[in-house]
Amino acid sequence: MRQARRIRLRGIGRGSVRVRLTALYGVLFLVSGAILLAIAGGLVVSRSAEVAVPFHGIGVGHAPAGSQLSQAQATIRHLQQELSAQSAASPSSLSRNVFIASVIALGLMTVGAVVMGWVLAGRALRPVRQMTDATRQISAHNLNERLSVAGPADELKELGDTIDGLLERLEAAFNAQRRFVANASHELRTPLATMRASLDVAVAKPEGAPRQTIALATRLRSELDRIDALLEGFLVLARAQHRNLTGSAVVPLDYIVDAALADQQPAIAERNLTVQHDAAPGGAWVEGSQALLSRMIGNLVDNAVCHNEDGGWIHLAAETRGDRAVVVVENGGEVLDQRQVNELSQPFRRLEADRVGTDQGSGLGLSIVAAVAEAHGGRLDLQARPGGGLRACIELPAAGRAGPADRTARAGARA
Repeated sequence: MRQARRIRLRGIGRGSVRVRLTALYGVLFLVSGAILLAIAGGLVVSRSAEVAVPFHGIGVGHAPAGSQLSQAQATIRHLQQELSAQSAASPSSLSRNVFIASVIALGLMTVGAVVMGWVLAGRALRPVRQMTDATRQISAHNLNERLSVAGPADELKELGDTIDGLLERLEAAFNAQRRFVANASHELRTPLATMRASLDVAVAKPEGAPRQTIALATRLRSELDRIDALLEGFLVLARAQHRNLTGSAVVPLDYIVDAALADQQPAIAERNLTVQHDAAPGGAWVEGSQALLSRMIGNLVDNAVCHNEDGGWIHLAAETRGDRAVVVVENGGEVLDQRQVNELSQPFRRLEADRVGTDQGSGLGLSIVAAVAEAHGGRLDLQARPGGGLRACIELPAAGRAGPADRTARAGARA
């Protein structure tokens, strides 16, 4: 089996893209603001140095001491000295105040820029989140859905169109695979029927056939029956995966359980199994294909009978829990590994102990159960019991009783 090749995209690190974009926006704004602050501070200091020119005052001559003129000149010189001192000190004080105010403003604007970057990054990534949510809801059963991203021809629309193209190719591949399984299973039945008829003719000749020929024909007939059952399983699985719920009706699950137990009664008696069937008041009713639902319950009961121990037990229950119809089938047996049990709903998956035997089924039983449950909007849950054996639980959307249709469904389930 080829291993999945992982493609590592460059430039994608850890963390949310929104957080990284916000941090990048904030850092760029902070660096740009710091550079602008440094340039503005240098200009202020330079301008202050040009303005701070020593004040030499008014040129005055010398006057006789003690005269009013000499006193005025002394007062003027004193004022000149004070003005010169203030002019020398004011540039540094002014630049310091401007720098502090600029740093505070830069900090506040950085916080605002981070908040705005968070909002803008969220708005820019909203289409990506919508595409992610829509893609997550698409599975193998609804590959016909498309994202259909609207808007201008930008990178986001190109990404959406690329995902739509991928979904289209996946849908075509899944449909081709299912058609091949259904067509191959159908076409192979014709040569099988021919081989079976040839064996019957060879054994039924009037002159009689040798004992070895009869033994060989019996063995071949048994193998042809197994192949026919396998092909029928393929057809049912393909039909369930296509969700081809023909003949949909309201079906009582408890009556289907009774019919499945009746079909397995010879095997139950042969292995001396104890069966307990708990039927809840009102029963459990679902809407869907009666043929597929009967096959689903029949496979569960058959699995509980075959993978059991002689003298063991089987417990079945069908009930309605809220808006869900639940069917539980439990059986005793050996202690199982939960990791192997988790894979039993896949085609051709068996337990290690089952692979040794030659009459352990086709390996499609539980995969058909899971496919039918999913086709009806439900699921199959398999759990290994701590005391040994298996617990299979099916949950389906419950349906109300449909009056006259109930009698038809009950008659069909009993038939």
